[in-house]
Amino acid sequence: MTSTTPLAQALATRTVVLDGGMSNQLESAGHDLSDALWSARLLAERPEAITEAHLAYYEAGADVAITSSYQATFEGFEKRGISHDRASELLSLSVELAREAARQARAKGVTRPLYVAASVGPYGAMLADGSEYRGRYGLSVAELEAFHRPRLEVLAAAGPDVLALETVPDADEARALLRALRGLDTPAWLSYSVAGDRTRAGQPLEQAFALAAEADEVIAVGVNCCAPEDVDGAVEIAARVTGKPVVVYPNSGEAWDAEARAWNGRSSFAPGQVLAWEGAGARLIGGCCRVGPEAIASIAGTLSSHA
Repeated sequence: MTSTTPLAQALATRTVVLDGGMSNQLESAGHDLSDALWSARLLAERPEAITEAHLAYYEAGADVAITSSYQATFEGFEKRGISHDRASELLSLSVELAREAARQARAKGVTRPLYVAASVGPYGAMLADGSEYRGRYGLSVAELEAFHRPRLEVLAAAGPDVLALETVPDADEARALLRALRGLDTPAWLSYSVAGDRTRAGQPLEQAFALAAEADEVIAVGVNCCAPEDVDGAVEIAARVTGKPVVVYPNSGEAWDAEARAWNGRSSFAPGQVLAWEGAGARLIGGCCRVGPEAIASIAGTLSSHA
């Protein structure tokens, strides 16, 4: 654990700031991520770059660093000729790199509690074909559970403060993740990618969030990797349906073209929006794709000034 105060306990007393997009921070530092493994490739090739990215967010005001394991899977690594044992090492390394960034932040004078969230992306992230924004992979809940469980076991064993079950497009995959989570003795948050008041796969958010309502391991429920304008309604639904703290970290508002692997449009993310989200029940707030340290610093400052 990075902090002596459990994250669930911290959420009971204050709003916690998440980091922003890992990929845009790495790209801004000059790293090429045009690869099916995305930022996970740097776990093997440039791990120090990942630590530097985490540190930039901690220094900007983030309380939580989300690891670079989103697209790190045994299957994805195997396609690149990386063995199962080495893949396990890289998954564990993703947690250690975030921990190292926290240590460096402490050495630079950061005194607030710092946390590490181990990212667990959806099945579609491994496919790297945009299906993570659609769901409906043609797999059963049992098959999805079998895919997720080994990675969850390795990440949980690495000792993060929380598992981030994130960018989940489909309630069926959420059900599989919640099953795979059982018995790991590690808290988690569950975060859907949404369009309006539905998951990307088209299920009503009331039904999707309800899956986590009785899961004791889940300490927060919400949305990420969505348009900022989709957050308001989702926060209200998540809080009402689950009674749990809500987690929100939307994209900048730009649109991802999976075929061209490029972002289009303009940013619509305004850090001032976080006060409305907090008022509706959000207790973990940050940004996802195309939201960098400057925006996270603004979020942290806005929340601090209205505490």
